[in-house]
Amino acid sequence: MKLTVLSVAYPLTPVGPDAVGGSEQILTLLDSALVRAGHRSIVVACEGSAPQGELVPTPRWDGPLTDEIRCWAQGQHRIAIEEALRKYDVDIIHMHSLDFWCYIPSGTVPILVTLHLPPDWYPPEIFYDITRPNVYLNCVSAAQQAACPPNAHALLPHVDNGVDVDRLCVPLRKRDFALALGRICPEKGLHYALDAARVAGAPFLLAGEVYKYEAHQQYFDQEIVPRLDACRRFVGPAGFRAKRRLLTQARCLMIPSVVAETSSLVAMEALSCGTPVIAFPNGALPEIVEHGRTGFIVEDEDQMANALHAVRFLDPEVCRATARKRFSASRMSRRYIEVYQTLAASAMKQTAASFESSLDELARPA
Repeated sequence: MKLTVLSVAYPLTPVGPDAVGGSEQILTLLDSALVRAGHRSIVVACEGSAPQGELVPTPRWDGPLTDEIRCWAQGQHRIAIEEALRKYDVDIIHMHSLDFWCYIPSGTVPILVTLHLPPDWYPPEIFYDITRPNVYLNCVSAAQQAACPPNAHALLPHVDNGVDVDRLCVPLRKRDFALALGRICPEKGLHYALDAARVAGAPFLLAGEVYKYEAHQQYFDQEIVPRLDACRRFVGPAGFRAKRRLLTQARCLMIPSVVAETSSLVAMEALSCGTPVIAFPNGALPEIVEHGRTGFIVEDEDQMANALHAVRFLDPEVCRATARKRFSASRMSRRYIEVYQTLAASAMKQTAASFESSLDELARPA
């Protein structure tokens, strides 16, 4: 069954091959997979996005990110989604946005909401009080699913995230630096990686985006900048090619996240590049990193510093083979397309049953 899928991104960040955020990267991979499989992919995202399918653009904001701007962007998204539903015969809506409940469209088209954040970061009512019919939730890891409230409404089995394993494989020689990569914000705990690299005497590169949220910029200025020196450097944002080069050449990737990570695309990408991962044991990270085989799960920055020496004895080919087996984007995409088809078929049956019921009502004698 060929589908028309309307994917909805977070209003304030673009999607495409160089997307930084996890939800944007997953949407980009699924959009590409839909197009390759012959389905129609429609994407609601801000201007500057580069999906493979058809873009329904909303205005982009490049200034400071305030509550007022978020409300404005949500309103623009609401308008764009309703316009897309009027223009296209959509079979299913897939919402990846972190504030999806602010612009759930009316109607009965099935909505799949992928939760990309820890469950307790969402308002409790999304798990119990969404009254619009045909809204379903799914998680991206077993750890995230286990953290959801008991008896949550319409929570489907989780679908593990994936990455483009083949595109991440390039023949580059290893160098001797440790790497951390991602959004520069307090919950990522990147200052712990800097401290561990200093204790271990290891060269260290930090790559990532500092978004224009006040808390993110304060964290960068107060916790990151003072820890930088000639051997521990910040190299700024990294698009796909730069990220692939850094991940392939690094001795290891460090993930000192202080929150329950629902998944970790960058850990999967590192392993795809043959690079082991050192991570704190938060959320789904122990599901991804096999301790002593593809990296190390550590409790604090001192253990992280010790692990920086131990990773030299881990085999890059074991990391690559593990990634190919467990974390491919094609596996993830097939699973999501199966979910789309199941939900779309169920909605069609509901519509047919409602139509038959209406006919029965009309056929009854007055």
